[in-house]
This record gives sequence, C-alpha cells and structure tokens, in this order.
Amino acid sequence: MLLGPIQTSPDPWTAAQMRDLRSVAPEPRQTPRGRHAQLLQIAAARRLRCAERAGVGRSEDAGYWKAVAPTAVFKAAELRAGEDFAALPC
Repeated sequence: MLLGPIQTSPDPWTAAQMRDLRSVAPEPRQTPRGRHAQLLQIAAARRLRCAERAGVGRSEDAGYWKAVAPTAVFKAAELRAGEDFAALPC
C-alpha cells in the first residue's frame, strides 16, 4: 500500500475564514486611560501631518491639519476631567 506525503504543517487560514472569525470575535474594550492616550496620539499625528504638508508647500492642507489638531486635545481633556477617569496611584 502506497501512501502520499504527510503534510507536516497546517494550511494557513484563508481570507474568508479570517473574516468569519473577526465577525464573531468580541470588540476589545477600551479603557478611559487608553482612549485618552489614543486621542493624544491622534493630535500628535495631525500636527506631524501639518508639518509635512507645510514642508511640501501645501499651505491649505497644512492650515487644515493645524486647525483640527486641538480638537483631539480638547476631547482628551474633557475625558480626563470626567469622573470615570481614575487617577494614577502615587
């Protein structure tokens, strides 16, 4: 009796299988501290975008990104002022 080669490593998942898995996976729960950090990261990225656009001479784009950067900072400050934002232990 002749047997074929034995597959030693499993096949990688297909894109359809990954999509199916993502559809049933629970969404990660974000903490207020994590959201605060994300908002500050967004503000920093907007400021960098402003500098990049200004460096290539796109003043209209640079002006837009400079104008919208503070909104993320204000949202982060509002979140931090909220009562569910726990203070760091000393």
